[in-house]
Order: sequence, then structure tokens, then C-alpha cells
Amino acid sequence: MALDMLREIQAFVSVAHKRSFVAAARALGRSPSAVTRAVQALEDNTGCKLLNRNANAVTLTDAGERLLPHAERLLDVQRDATDELAALSGSAQGWIRFGVPQLLGEHVLPAVLAAFSQRHPQVTLDVHYRDEALDPLLGKLDFVVRGAFPQSSELIGYPLWRYQRHLYASPDYLARHGMPKRPEDLADHSLILHTAPRILKAWHFSRDGRITSLRPHPRLRLSSGDAVYHSTLAGAGIARLADWVGEAQVSAGRLVRVCADYRLTSSTGQDPQMHAVYPAGELPARVRELLLALREAGNGGSRQAR
Repeated sequence: MALDMLREIQAFVSVAHKRSFVAAARALGRSPSAVTRAVQALEDNTGCKLLNRNANAVTLTDAGERLLPHAERLLDVQRDATDELAALSGSAQGWIRFGVPQLLGEHVLPAVLAAFSQRHPQVTLDVHYRDEALDPLLGKLDFVVRGAFPQSSELIGYPLWRYQRHLYASPDYLARHGMPKRPEDLADHSLILHTAPRILKAWHFSRDGRITSLRPHPRLRLSSGDAVYHSTLAGAGIARLADWVGEAQVSAGRLVRVCADYRLTSSTGQDPQMHAVYPAGELPARVRELLLALREAGNGGSRQAR
């Protein structure tokens, strides 16, 4: 099948799923005008009107409803064929563009990227380290890794690993200021607050199924998770960290868990989860393999932290 026809079918399927030319263009990384031209070309080639367009919505015509399942199967076959050829050649090719929180650049991700790059020398990795919540559609990214709690959206969620949060401080800080054992004891201490992607109004402490909430009054407000981590190591105060970050430093003697009988959760007692989000549609095999490697590495580190 000609490449132009495949692009026309891809545009039609994306618009049919999104019910919007603009949203489809974002998902495909094309301009709205290019998607519109592709759908119009498909309608000309088939001799059928496939979509009804008005100011409020885009809907399928009867012909579009009939064509859609066939078009979806065609794209599935094309993707499977491409993946099979890549597997036969033994070398995936192309780009993987994704965003991650800054702390993943120091923990978990470097080893994953090194191993993945050795297996796939023809894949180029473009990593965006940002603590703010990136939008993979707007950023034209294959996926974005986020922490905490998945939020419903038009994006597809891919769970990576669950973890727990605790409070940590350096031995030097605790030698100077003493060890707080309960949330109420934190009022006399220097707290470090991570302000990205949002400023937390409360820390929720869980113990034996009971939740105690505390509004932190930080001495330091930092927009970088990496800065929070290193400030804690340097003895600037007490910070909330993920166990996959903090527990290795506890084992090394560089950090101590504070209020050790408690863990920090959501207001309903839920533990957070690292997860990836990506636009609707099938992920290329190389992206799926990278996500699986990240999941396995994170789960291994999280189990060791427990």
C-alpha cells in the first residue's frame, strides 16, 4: 500500500477516535491542516464522505462507521509487520522521546538507558528531565513518566512501580536538632518542601490504618526533586522522599528515616505509584521494550527498599 494512503487512513482513524481534527493532529505530531487534507484525500479516493464536520463536533457518517474497523485492522497489520521486520533484523531504529522527573536521572534510569542503548545502538533517546507535569501530546513525546497518583485524562496510563514515601534527614542534622518521632514533633524542625508539580497543602501520615494530617511550614521550598534530595543529604532539614530514593542512602548511613513508624500517603491512605502516560494508539515495539525495562528496574529497586 502506498505511503500516502497509509497516512490518510492513519489520519482518519485518529480523527474518528478523538472526534477532533486538532486533537488528532496533536496525537500524530502533524498540523491540523495536514490531517484535514489527508482525510479529504481519503474521501476523494473512496468516493464517500466519511466524517460529518460542524462547529461543535466531528462524527462518523455511515460510510465512516463501516470503514473504521477495517482501517484499524489495517494499521494493526502495518504495525505488526514493522515490528516483525525490526525483530528479524535484530536492531530497532528511530527515536524515543520521553519526559521524566529529575530524580530519575540519578536513580533507576541511567542503568536502564545504558543497557537499552547497548541492545539497540540504532535507537536515539531524547530524554526531557522536568519535575513539572509534561503533556506528551503538546511536547510530541512518546510518553511521560510521572509519580504520585495517576489522574484521569485522555492519556493512556502504564503502571511502572508502587512505592512508599517517608521522611528523611541526615545524621548531622539529627545530631544538631534531635530526632522527631511523631508528626507533632516536626513543628520545631526545618522542613524541605518540593513545590513541583504542585505545592502540597498537607502531609498525610499513615500508621496502623489511621491518618494524621499536618500542614508543613517549610524552611526551604524547592522546585526540583533533585535539589530536595541533595539538600537533605547536606543536612538542610527534613524532607519527604520516595523509598526508592531514600532507603539506599539509609543503608549507606547518609540518611535516617524520621518518624519511622509512619509513612506518607494520600488523604485516603493510598501509596503512590510511578506510571507512564502516552497518547492513545499503539506504541512502537522499541517504546514498549523501554517501558518494560523501566518497570522491571523500578520494581527491583522498590522491593529492595522495602
